[in-house]
Amino acid sequence: MDMAEYDIAVVGGDKRTAYMIPFFREKGYRVIGYKVYRNNDMEIKADGYADSLKQAVESASVVVGGIPIEKKGILSLRELSRHIRKRHKIFGGVIPDAFRQECSERSIDCYDFMKDESIAIFNAVATAEGAILEAMLHKQTNIHHSRTLVLGYGRCGKVLCDKLKGLSAMVSVCGNNVTELAMAEALGIEVLPLKKLGEKIGDFEYIYNTIPAIVLGEEILEKVDDDALIIDIASGRGGLDYKEAGGNVNALHCLGLPGKYAAKVSAQKLSEYVMSLQ
Repeated sequence: MDMAEYDIAVVGGDKRTAYMIPFFREKGYRVIGYKVYRNNDMEIKADGYADSLKQAVESASVVVGGIPIEKKGILSLRELSRHIRKRHKIFGGVIPDAFRQECSERSIDCYDFMKDESIAIFNAVATAEGAILEAMLHKQTNIHHSRTLVLGYGRCGKVLCDKLKGLSAMVSVCGNNVTELAMAEALGIEVLPLKKLGEKIGDFEYIYNTIPAIVLGEEILEKVDDDALIIDIASGRGGLDYKEAGGNVNALHCLGLPGKYAAKVSAQKLSEYVMSLQ
């Protein structure tokens, strides 16, 4: 195997990915960047920059992508697949199972950031804080004593509820997982079965969705209070039917909140994970 010119190729992503570069370089790794997030406020420099994905991948044995790893116009997994070889290690977030399976069959190491529980919990904390900040920025009322609904009580929903309760919000949880609702109720949180969402959704000022499926369809959206704010932090297409919603509801689909509000500390966590597997 030829000696790679660089140790790590950082490709695409958001501020988190970009801020990983100085952490790698501080530890002596040589880094080449390709389509890395850049703006005038970020004084970040890689050891080199590639003109193509092919050049970036062929220049380093480790490829680090963003969360999610695939992004239109930035990184195509189909193209990445053409350039990676047995010597490579691939890192990124929300990596499709099909690509991970392909890597396994080709004896290529592939690591999904979000499959590591410590990173996923850390990400949930940053996401919850970011969601609350978005709510405060886009609605002229207090979180304190606000009637607040959280859809879903998984990893992110639990952290979000805890932080909202810490701000003295009147929090309710809605979902269809009996065990999760029982846990929420055991912790003193009002619970609402998903099948009764349409009956009660008009009572809430703030609605946070963490469920990555369409749970807020046309019939339910019609019952949302005119002054309510929906913060949708679910991955992918989110949990709200935006086509049906149109401009009738005040809704924000907030993806990548850790990259927006906690990029440096998230980058440190991610880069430490990558370096631990070298």
